[in-house]
Amino acid sequence: MKILNWGLIGTGDIARKRIAPALRDLPNCNLVAVSRAKSELAEEFANEFGAKKWFADWRELIMDDEIDAVYLATPVFLHAEQTIFAANHGKHVLCEKPMALNVAECDEMIAVCQANNVKLGIAYYRRFYPVIERIKQLIASGELGKIAVVQINAFEYFEPSAEHPRRWLIEKVKSGGGPLMDFGCHRLEVLTHLFGEIKDCKSIISNDIFQREVEDTATVLMQFENGTNAVLTITHSPLEPQDTLDIYGTKGSIHIPILNQGEMKLRIGNDEIVEHHPPDKNVHLPLIENFTEAVLNNVEVEITGKTGREIAQIIEEIYSAKELELRLQT
Repeated sequence: MKILNWGLIGTGDIARKRIAPALRDLPNCNLVAVSRAKSELAEEFANEFGAKKWFADWRELIMDDEIDAVYLATPVFLHAEQTIFAANHGKHVLCEKPMALNVAECDEMIAVCQANNVKLGIAYYRRFYPVIERIKQLIASGELGKIAVVQINAFEYFEPSAEHPRRWLIEKVKSGGGPLMDFGCHRLEVLTHLFGEIKDCKSIISNDIFQREVEDTATVLMQFENGTNAVLTITHSPLEPQDTLDIYGTKGSIHIPILNQGEMKLRIGNDEIVEHHPPDKNVHLPLIENFTEAVLNNVEVEITGKTGREIAQIIEEIYSAKELELRLQT
């Protein structure tokens, strides 16, 4: 069996719960090394997941000749620099979402990876949810009729203390934006995967609750080229969490109360059934498995830098429209 030797850069909560376990457990993956700024914590993490090497400097990890690919589980403001450095050293890159701070960085990442003939993948892992595949089948079959309206709510309360390790998420220079940038990007990827290209887009963005550098709430109104309208609301403000997806067609509808769990209420005409399509217990595992097989077999990755760039462009245009609106008001 062909094996891909991995280096993991970043050892935060998601890396510990999902990424490192997947790299350890997949039979065609070998977690060789990890990197974290504090060497003693990097060593502890490496020992926990069976990696034989650890580095305080991520550049040293990338320059290690034993490593074939790197997973960037780092803040978005580091993605472009780390991807470019890795590609220039011949390493394949699987990068956490969102891809980069802006479209210009995305373009540079894609260009350098292409120039060095290495693969670039972006961690939009919801693409691999069985419930998303089931929805795509239902839409293609025509059982729902013509899709008229889609609604997504994604609410995650977030009010970090000054010492919170993810406080950088509300610092615009580091995060690029608020919840629209952080987890709204996941929902935009789901929408474009299911319904295609966006024809028109309007938004309402506010930071009236927390009055931060970045938005605390964003509502995005979209019309797709196929005529479907969608409403996406992303927020850090309400205490009650939401992760809903509702699709309304001329013949039927789909209602998903918690997208990450995969339970789906399907209504066709007057008939209603409940289906269960749970994701893998480790939602990152199918993503990493796909990327690994793409590298080992030299085929295209399912979620490429092109997809990452497309989502970045949508978000950038939303923010740019808001900035223009504010300038016109002054």
